Amino acid sequence: MTAERISPQRIEYRRIVVKVGSNVLTGGSEALDTPTMAHIAEQIASLESRGAEVIVITSGAIAAGRHRLATHRESHSLPARDIESRQALAAIGQSRLMAFWDELFEQHNLPIAQALLTRRDLADRLGYLNARNTLLNLIGLRVVPIVNENDVVSVEEISDSKIGDNDNLSAQVANLVDADLLLILTDIAGLYTADPSRDPNATLIREVEHIDDSVFASATGAPGARGTGGMTTKVQAARIATAHGAHVVLADGRARDIVLRAVSGEAVGTHFHPAGDRTESRRRYLLSGLQAKGHVVVDAGAARAVLAGGKSLLPAGVVACEGTFSRGDVIRVHSSDGVHLASGMSNYSADEVKRILGLHSDQIEQALGYEYGEEVIHRNNLVLV
Repeated sequence: MTAERISPQRIEYRRIVVKVGSNVLTGGSEALDTPTMAHIAEQIASLESRGAEVIVITSGAIAAGRHRLATHRESHSLPARDIESRQALAAIGQSRLMAFWDELFEQHNLPIAQALLTRRDLADRLGYLNARNTLLNLIGLRVVPIVNENDVVSVEEISDSKIGDNDNLSAQVANLVDADLLLILTDIAGLYTADPSRDPNATLIREVEHIDDSVFASATGAPGARGTGGMTTKVQAARIATAHGAHVVLADGRARDIVLRAVSGEAVGTHFHPAGDRTESRRRYLLSGLQAKGHVVVDAGAARAVLAGGKSLLPAGVVACEGTFSRGDVIRVHSSDGVHLASGMSNYSADEVKRILGLHSDQIEQALGYEYGEEVIHRNNLVLV
C-alpha cells in the first residue's frame, strides 16, 4: 500500500461500479480495515479527478455491527447468524460503515450519498426509475453514491425482495446506470480453474469470453468467513452485467492500485467480456413501438436541444401531450410536424405532463404540489431515432 502510486495513462472506462466485499473491507479480521478502505477511496478520488464516474457497492455493515457490539458486550455472547440477527447487526453497523466512507472521501473533498436498495426497488417500474434517476443525478453532481442492500427490513420483506448478496446487487446497479465496467473486489486474485485453496494445480483464468457451464464449474470457492457470496455469486453477477453490455473484472481488492489499474485497462484478475451491446439493446427497447404508451409534441427550440445539444426534454418545450401513460412508461417525442425525433422514459404521467407543459422547471412543484425532477425526460433516459 505504501509503494509508489501507478498513475494510469488513460481511463478505459468512464462509468464504473466498484463492489467491495466484506473480506476486503475487514482484511480478514473482525473489524473494518481502514487502511484498505482509505486506499480504495484514494484511488476512486483519483479517477473522479480525471472525469470518471464511480458508484461504490459496499459490504461490511454486518461485520461492522458485529465488531461494534463485541466492544460493548465483553463476555456476553454475540447474536447468531440467522436472518433476524443479521438484520440487527446491519442496523448497528450501517451508520459506522457510512461514517468511515464519509470521513475517507472527505479527505479528498468528495461528498458521498447513501443508497439502500432491495430487489423490489429495482423490479418495480417506478422504483427502478427513481433509483436510476437518483444515482445518475448524484454522479452528475460529482457525488460518490455508496450503495448497499437494505438488510434492515422485516423478515417478510427479506423473503420476498432480498437480492441475496452484494455481488448480484452490483450487477443490477451496473445495468441500472449503464456502467461501462463492473469491478468486483474480493480477497482472491480472480476466477481459477478450480478452488486454489484445495487444488495446488489451479490456475487463474485471465479472460472469459462467454459464461457457460464450464465457467460455473470453476466457481467452486465457498464464501469467506465474513462474506455472504462465494465465487458462484460473482460469476452470476458477471453473467448479469455482461449480458447488458458491461465489462466485468474480478480482482484482489488488496492489491496495490487495483482500481486504477483495472480502469486503465491493465490485465488484472479475471476479465469477463460483454456478451451484448448495451447501447443497442437499450435503444431497441426505448424505440420499440410496442413499448410506447403515448407521445409529446415539442417546439422547434426543444427539438434542437434534444437533437443537436444532447439535452433533456424540459416541460417548457412541450406543446402537446397525447395518449395515456404513467410515470416510467416509454413515450415518443414528436416535432410539431409529426416527425418522430426520439423516445424515452417519462418522469411524469400524461395527466401531469398536460398540467406542466409550457412551464419552466422551477414552476413544476407549484403546478403539481410536488416534483419528480426538472425534466419530462432526462437525457440519460432518452434515445434519438
